[in-house]
Amino acid sequence: MTTAVSRVGDSRTAAAPARRLGRLQREGRAAYLFLSPALLFFCVFLILPFVFAIILAFSDWGGFDLGTLKWAGAANFRDVLSFNGTFVKPILVNTLLFAFGSVFLATFGSVLVAYCIDRLSFQGFWRVLYFLPVVATVVAIGNVWKMMYQPAGMINGVLNKLGVNSIGFLSDASYALPSVTVVQAWASIGGAVLILTAGLKAIPEMYYEAAEVDGANSWHMFWSITLPLLRPALLFVLITQFIGGLQSFALIIVMTGDGGPVNATNVAAFEMYQRAFKYGAWGTASAMAMVLFVIILAITLLQLWIARRRGEETS
Repeated sequence: MTTAVSRVGDSRTAAAPARRLGRLQREGRAAYLFLSPALLFFCVFLILPFVFAIILAFSDWGGFDLGTLKWAGAANFRDVLSFNGTFVKPILVNTLLFAFGSVFLATFGSVLVAYCIDRLSFQGFWRVLYFLPVVATVVAIGNVWKMMYQPAGMINGVLNKLGVNSIGFLSDASYALPSVTVVQAWASIGGAVLILTAGLKAIPEMYYEAAEVDGANSWHMFWSITLPLLRPALLFVLITQFIGGLQSFALIIVMTGDGGPVNATNVAAFEMYQRAFKYGAWGTASAMAMVLFVIILAITLLQLWIARRRGEETS
């Protein structure tokens, strides 16, 4: 009798892992079933276009008819990366200057604004006020600033009152790119301010109270407490601003039309758009897209690597 009970117990013990494995498999199949709409969407609208863009980068194609697609090897990349062409210089250089300049101005401005808002009354009102440019259309923002930059516009009017001659902000090749960069930074401050104010709220007050007891002034508290504890939010702002700056070209179309004067405001995304939709050179445009993708990936990984070396988390 004792032996029979022992055998039943052994068989139940041996069957338990099999039942647990079967339950996990059923749960896994159910999870994939629920995820299938999102996975299908991801494959159709992200993976397939990306793979098609890679194929196009090594092909010669004028669009519309896939039967005219011809294998071109690395010819598109040789043309794009040739120093005798216009993509590396000035277009890629313009792209990096535009992205780094707008990110620097937007980050510096958003930290300053968020720090000030955190010490003001009616903080919700100020956050909404600075967020308004984000919800405005690029066309409206670009046209308003375009009028302000005109020789008879408000900015030159102020300069004339101060005894300074009018500046061709959008017509002079030396000023065109910095002028558009300032507008891009101004338009993107609102989103960064929201993220940074949330980061400031997450800093415990006891650190500031302890610093006050030790006699620290406002600058020491900002440099030694606020800025280090704000790094995770700053990292997110830097990454998203860099990606947006490297991909942006709508503002340039509105303010300068064709990337002028003399290609001074022409950036990689705008050149891709023109090559594909204006000239029908889809292979060259896709090769440019792959180069820009590698640059964005490298800069993002570099930012994450630097942040992790400092012991910061991204989430």
